[in-house]
Amino acid sequence: MKLSGGCPSFFSRDSGQNQNRKTIGGDVPRTLYRKLVESHTVARLDAEHVLLYADLHIMNEYTSPQAFNGLVERGVGVLRPDQQMSVVDHVIPTRPDPVGKRVFVIDAASRQASNFTRNCERYGIKLFDVNDPLQGIEHVVAPESGLIRPGMVVLCGDSHTTTYGAFGALGFGIGTSEIEHVLATQTLSYRLAQTMRIHIDSALPAGTTAKDLVLCLIAKISAQGARGYAVEYTGEAIRTRSIEARMTLCNMTVEAGARAVLVEPDDKTFAYLRTRRGNLSEAQMEAAITVWRTLRTDAGAQFDSEITLCAAEVAPYVTWGTSPDQAIPVDGRIPAPTDGANNVESAATARALDYTGLAAGARIEGTPIDYVFIGSCTNGRIEDLRAAAAMLRDGMRVAPSVRAMIVPGSGAVRAQAEQEGLSEIFIKAGFEWRQPGCSMCLAMNDDVLRPGERCASTTNRNFEGRQGRDSRTHLLSPAMAAAAAIAGCITDIRNWEHHDV
Repeated sequence: MKLSGGCPSFFSRDSGQNQNRKTIGGDVPRTLYRKLVESHTVARLDAEHVLLYADLHIMNEYTSPQAFNGLVERGVGVLRPDQQMSVVDHVIPTRPDPVGKRVFVIDAASRQASNFTRNCERYGIKLFDVNDPLQGIEHVVAPESGLIRPGMVVLCGDSHTTTYGAFGALGFGIGTSEIEHVLATQTLSYRLAQTMRIHIDSALPAGTTAKDLVLCLIAKISAQGARGYAVEYTGEAIRTRSIEARMTLCNMTVEAGARAVLVEPDDKTFAYLRTRRGNLSEAQMEAAITVWRTLRTDAGAQFDSEITLCAAEVAPYVTWGTSPDQAIPVDGRIPAPTDGANNVESAATARALDYTGLAAGARIEGTPIDYVFIGSCTNGRIEDLRAAAAMLRDGMRVAPSVRAMIVPGSGAVRAQAEQEGLSEIFIKAGFEWRQPGCSMCLAMNDDVLRPGERCASTTNRNFEGRQGRDSRTHLLSPAMAAAAAIAGCITDIRNWEHHDV
């Protein structure tokens, strides 16, 4: 079948036949994933596990307390404090108080942040604390601080550490016991992953973003479609995306079960890093780029699974249910339980419709919303805010029935948005302009939906209760969220030029 856009098919999948991908070493063409693992392998533990060295370990106040307690109980210190970085982000309030005057209103959150600060001070670990002007979300702060570079292995007690694959770095989330081990040894017992290549042909059409692309992909392959795989993205749709767009893509691919996500570093990567080179001199940066250009999958390297998607056929996407894979094009209709491929899928659809209060067969476009949230480690960067602001013409105002907030991903993003005049656009239109933090991505702070409220959100998960007890979440792009705030309902931005002020 031949569809428009020059793609041989909209979506195809090859399960692969090679059963020998987990081996380390040998004179055979290698994937980028395999090269990164091999270069960081301290020891081979068994047929499926290696002891992996970590170049950087990132922590937050939420997943680290038990790890630090374990160190104390064992009388063990932190081996490489200079290769740790910490951020207070999950529980921090984002009310628009001036930097230096942010105050916790939730006692448990305050204690958690204070305990985290004490632990970092005790072990000499760099911390972007509550009142640090550069504080923000860990997966936004680390790249913009120049801490993420191609070829690195980066660990963090957060599943969205896959974000760093946008730079050709192997990033993935770890558990609390693993955090303790990394702090003590700078290594991790690591189970080798199978490999998957996702090739995305063509370019994205107007009005469609990396967020739409990844929502479409997850909807096609399911929330378990990449489970156990290290994914490498290739194709025109990837090459033409900005680094920040690639971060969005890599960030959310974990919602398809991916253990790691990679994009080959290229000239876009190097241009981004040249402006964020940290302690590297110009000469050192150019020497590093020479090495980074070798970080690519060899011609002829085999993957355990291959998927092809045609970007030209991807529309703006919106989730309708309680999992990121329950998503449809904005001009589509909500599925019915009878549409399920099996009893399990049908039951999941029925449960999701009951929870979200939506009707099978209804259009998702036009669904009224109560709240709009623009932010998170998925879509809280400067390009995301620019995309949202671009939807707002003079005279447009947030609908009277809607409360809308903009939460920048970091202090640096907030400052840049203010310098560019984006904050003024948002405030004039009736959006709340907040301080950085995870905010309404998850109900761990005071930015929480009330029961029954429906939110158009640029976050990465729409699970039951994710944004508050009995809350209802629709995942979409920043541009789609901004349009929903004005329209008071989910709307197709491809028709936005016809929207009345």
